[in-house]
Amino acid sequence: MQEQDIVIVMTNAPDLLLAKRIAHLLIEEKLAACVNIGPTMLSVYGWNGEVEGADEIPMLIKTTVTKHQAMIERLVSLHPYEIPEAIVIPVLGGYTPYLNWVRSLTCESQP
Repeated sequence: MQEQDIVIVMTNAPDLLLAKRIAHLLIEEKLAACVNIGPTMLSVYGWNGEVEGADEIPMLIKTTVTKHQAMIERLVSLHPYEIPEAIVIPVLGGYTPYLNWVRSLTCESQP
């Protein structure tokens, strides 16, 4: 396995309950190994020609390159936003046992 086959997908949710639901489903469906859910933060962004602001729950999703597209598709299907954030960040390295753990939890052959 390559050290660079792990990615982090950065997203957010409009509330904690939805963030937890998304996290549980992504892990249960083996599309992610771990989802970190952060405290509420203010997002300021442009939308339809206006400057908007909203409280959001940040989420960092650990998965593999081979699973990230299916994971994003599932995220979008669960998300209420018209255009949910989904930014893929490559992992250039890390603690090998942890990276192997991410791989093992997103492995298609796992029961």
